[in-house]
Amino acid sequence: MPKILDTINDANDIKKVNEKDYKKLTEEIRTFLINHVSKTGGHLASNLGVVELTMALHLFLNFPSDKLVWDVGHQAYTHKLLTGRKDLFSTLRQMNGISGFPKTEESVYDSFDTGHSSTAVSAALGLVKARDLSGENHKVVAVLGDGALTGGMAFEALNNAGRLKSNMIIVLNDNNMSISENVGGMANYLAKLRTNTKYTGLKENIENTLNQMPRVGKAVVDQLKRSKDAIKYFMLPSMFFEDMGLTYIGPIDGHNIAQMSTAFASAAKAKKAVVVHVITKKGKGYPLAEKNPSRYHGVDPFDVKSGMPVKSQQGISYTKVFSDAIVRYGDVNDKLVTISAAMPYGTGLMDFKKKFPDRFFDVGIAEEHAVTFAAGLAIGGFRPVVAIYSTFLQRAYDQIIHDVCISKLPVVFAIDRGGIVGKDGATHQGIFDLSYLSHIPNMTVMAPKNRFELEDMLAYAIEYQGPVAIRYPRGDAYQGLKEYQAPIEYGKSELITEGSEIAILAVGSMVETAVEVVEELETAGHKVTLVNVRFVSPIDYNLLEQLAESHKVFITMEENVRSGGFGQKVADFICERKLKQVDLINISLPDSFIEQGSVAELMEKYGMDKKGILKKIKDELK
Repeated sequence: MPKILDTINDANDIKKVNEKDYKKLTEEIRTFLINHVSKTGGHLASNLGVVELTMALHLFLNFPSDKLVWDVGHQAYTHKLLTGRKDLFSTLRQMNGISGFPKTEESVYDSFDTGHSSTAVSAALGLVKARDLSGENHKVVAVLGDGALTGGMAFEALNNAGRLKSNMIIVLNDNNMSISENVGGMANYLAKLRTNTKYTGLKENIENTLNQMPRVGKAVVDQLKRSKDAIKYFMLPSMFFEDMGLTYIGPIDGHNIAQMSTAFASAAKAKKAVVVHVITKKGKGYPLAEKNPSRYHGVDPFDVKSGMPVKSQQGISYTKVFSDAIVRYGDVNDKLVTISAAMPYGTGLMDFKKKFPDRFFDVGIAEEHAVTFAAGLAIGGFRPVVAIYSTFLQRAYDQIIHDVCISKLPVVFAIDRGGIVGKDGATHQGIFDLSYLSHIPNMTVMAPKNRFELEDMLAYAIEYQGPVAIRYPRGDAYQGLKEYQAPIEYGKSELITEGSEIAILAVGSMVETAVEVVEELETAGHKVTLVNVRFVSPIDYNLLEQLAESHKVFITMEENVRSGGFGQKVADFICERKLKQVDLINISLPDSFIEQGSVAELMEKYGMDKKGILKKIKDELK
């Protein structure tokens, strides 16, 4: 029997599917997603949870005139399937393939580029205002998860949406999860809405009673269901959303297409912003993901039957090194506290949370709050460690400057996923942090060369009386150069090998590659000094002055954009000192957004692997 999914080759094709076949289509979509994501990796549990919701939205909307904005966007795989990208799924998150997130340059059916949380309502509100100012009347829908409501930007947008005098639909996809379990007052509020037995019990009693009335009972029930003043509004008159000026519909079964279709049709009639609250199950249709949605939020290629990764991890990751070290340091320092922005698993803080629950704080998807909260803890005499991915720390730039660095507060920033991250693409690459942190006064910026140095740097940072950022990459931690482990001294780089003529100054993750480059250059007859930079701010200018006396070439290596990076700071040093005898070769990433692909592929493409670096050096030396 032919698959229903095979008949859907472009947007709006789903409208041709018979209603009785919807359930079969949901099963086909889930099977398709599981099979493909098991091969390419990607976001699985979140996508399995929104299959019916996406179908209902596609039945309701007319693309491309209507606009659908996904918050974060990692749950948009079904949307991509239903808009003509089914045959491209073998390239999902691969170099030159389709993105794991909505991308306007990829499809006219993707209304907004997303990748970070809590942005959808703001973007959709802008699209609504653009529509109204242009005299158009298409629909605009924003879909955000309940986890996004822990982010302040979502509340800022809702506050503005409450004043809207034209239609906008906000679908609140409530699965009681972000990546990890949701926290805070909004999570508690939504839990009460889901489980309001006073409402659900009375609603069922009224419906049962009316249905028993001959001739008119069913008609009255149907009218109540269609009415915007349905039973829910009488039972919960002071709801948070209503008080903000938003019409609220729900909660609705997010796996019941008929219910959602009715709700969307009702919501579209309002001349204001309407919140449609749907309840979904993250990981639905794949028992392993249903049981452990956090484990299957983002996955590498895996075996469908067992759920186990196809490729076993060879070494220990930097995240695990940080995790083990922070627990050890927590044992001996009862003032040490840790903070996560909704990612205790991803940042390696779960073990600390289990051992020291009173000293662990998950603030939700609220990086700005996390940083200023840490500042308050520091003033109160504690030593906070804020563990956040590089790409997400960008959101708290002002708080780092204003609330931490001006006051020189002892806050430690453990910055995971620094540098090229890989297949999540431009929104997730951590390639700007050395630039946006190292120019802030009072901020100390460090990068470890291997797992052992990460442990030492963390211990140093916890004792240091001021703001410290430690930036380390995703993936297996480098185990080499264990014999080179000089004590950490403020602002001092580490001399690993001493030569003359060429000095390679490598930052953090690039030290491993630099070791290989040095071997090749020495084989070619060059005398090379290798420096583990350690401190990107402050820079070890004394060492640079010493090296300038005996070296003709400085080669800087960093997994960061060129502008504002370490190499540019060394160039400033050479210029200011008028060191005309020293040439500089800056090995860094271009000042551009880096697309998706494996880390190895991207490093090769941008000349950051051993082969590309050696070629650039040889070309420059000529």
